[in-house]
Amino acid sequence: MCGIAGIVKYNNQKAEEARLLQMMHRMKYRGPNDEGIFIADGVGLGHVRLSILDLSPAGHQPMENERYALVLNGEVYNYVELREELIVLGHTFHTQTDTEVLLEAYTEWGVNCLDRLNGMFAFAVYDKLTKDVVIVRDRFGVKPLYYYEGKDELIFASEIPPILEVYGQKNTANDQAVFDYLVFNRTDQTEETFFRDIKKLQHGCYMRVEGARCTVHKWYNLAERVAAATIKSNTETYIKELDSAVEMRLRSDVPVGVCLSGGLDSSTIASLLVKHFGKEDISTFSAVYGKENNADESRFIELYKGHLRNMYYTVPTADTLLEDMDDFIRSHAEPLPSTGPYAQYRVMKLAKEHVTVTLDGQGADEELAGYHYFYGLYYKSLLKKFRVGTLLKEMVLYIQLHKSLYALKTFLFFLLPSRMRTKARLQERAYVNKEFAKKHKDSVIADSLYGSQTMQEALVNHFEYKLEHLLKWNDRNSMAFSIESRTPFLDYRLVEYTLRTEDSAKIKNGYTKSILREAMKGILPEPIRLRRDKKGFSTPQDEWFREDRFQKLVRETLDSKICRERGYIDVDAALALYDKHIRKEINIAKDIWKWVNLELWFRMFID
Repeated sequence: MCGIAGIVKYNNQKAEEARLLQMMHRMKYRGPNDEGIFIADGVGLGHVRLSILDLSPAGHQPMENERYALVLNGEVYNYVELREELIVLGHTFHTQTDTEVLLEAYTEWGVNCLDRLNGMFAFAVYDKLTKDVVIVRDRFGVKPLYYYEGKDELIFASEIPPILEVYGQKNTANDQAVFDYLVFNRTDQTEETFFRDIKKLQHGCYMRVEGARCTVHKWYNLAERVAAATIKSNTETYIKELDSAVEMRLRSDVPVGVCLSGGLDSSTIASLLVKHFGKEDISTFSAVYGKENNADESRFIELYKGHLRNMYYTVPTADTLLEDMDDFIRSHAEPLPSTGPYAQYRVMKLAKEHVTVTLDGQGADEELAGYHYFYGLYYKSLLKKFRVGTLLKEMVLYIQLHKSLYALKTFLFFLLPSRMRTKARLQERAYVNKEFAKKHKDSVIADSLYGSQTMQEALVNHFEYKLEHLLKWNDRNSMAFSIESRTPFLDYRLVEYTLRTEDSAKIKNGYTKSILREAMKGILPEPIRLRRDKKGFSTPQDEWFREDRFQKLVRETLDSKICRERGYIDVDAALALYDKHIRKEINIAKDIWKWVNLELWFRMFID
């Protein structure tokens, strides 16, 4: 896990070492153990290293052979198997790193090596013979890669701030990104970022730079990979795939821990480590708030006492959030639609004291229909297939099990035409400035993410348009504290298997994640296996924003001349809603955070 940066000149001038170093030092926390640069033929590659495999100086990057120079951010988990295959083909190795395996794999197979990689990665390769540069991103976007293309150069990096340091442009906000954030609570669904001139290389894609020509190619297409006929789910096959994913992500020369929220996904990882891998001594890290608090999950986390020896806790509060506010916003560099990621930020800060690698549960919700609005998408799919009996049965079971009509409301919402879905969301967000909203009604979220016709299509679209913002927050939170976060549920073999199984493997008898729950019988504590609610790393933000210090921050931030002039938020409408929140007539904590985060982001990065 590291940080990479690069400058590719289109005009035959030499890439500037000083600018490259400036970018690297702006994200030094991503790689505190080592750094290096490579410059040749108008190409500059920079790397800051967090040592995970082969901690010796032999793992220094950029890494070169006779033909190529390479910088890698991430891990190739199956490097052991690939190394053996390459040795048979005549390659020799001088380190125990996955980086050298990747370098030799690229030498042997070129971009075709990508299909053989099991990992999370963003890397750049310079071809000394052709002078081309290839920049690659992993299948699902676990590792980030941003770029700016100007008239004379391409600049890329693992984060946005290093590019802002050197690209020489005025930082300008992307209004479409702001609209989607305010109206749909979504970010990162396209190549666009909150900065108008900076793009994100899409997951499963690579970029080739030949001379002054830059082209993007898709090397991995999840929809095509799972388009074959549906397969019958099998819990033994599922647990075997999950075990393999976890085992591969235990490969490390530094200590490994688990971020344990008390939810189904992270608890599954912890339980497998204990029951299948004998890792009772593995460290876990959790956020708690006191058992009287609705956001607290102590009662589930404590089920592991007596099974895990090293359990650590952090207690995020309104005061710690206010103290961390600037660093938190600076670390993420783009607005976030809730304070949920702040809980993980504090967990990673705690983990830094004990481990260098964590295992995390991201991805399970997207492949197993874990969010409760998936019920609505499932009902829509059943209706389209005329499976009315199953539809009515699942509706009744949901109401009985969850004592809620939420699934039926989402079902009706997903039946609306795209424009009506956007209009419905705008009506809920009465604080969005009307003139601003008129200019940005079209959204890929309403069209593609919420327009899915089948369950499989909905899951694939969540990988395409939804998952990546969670992965970005995970990357920023972990790397802010020089932690490598690994996500077993995003092993592509497990993802492809799960998405090809029948719908009832995801939702059945009113429960989400049915195949996971079935497979974890006897492994996972029953109160967790049969949990009906969905929290993840949450915070009691609704109560935080009623505290005096936060009231002062919210009112001063919103009711400022500069916030009013931006034209995104109807400040008077927002303040009226905030008064209702203070009186506990409504709970709009997410909206309140969005207003404050957006304005503070503007002041830090745009103004």
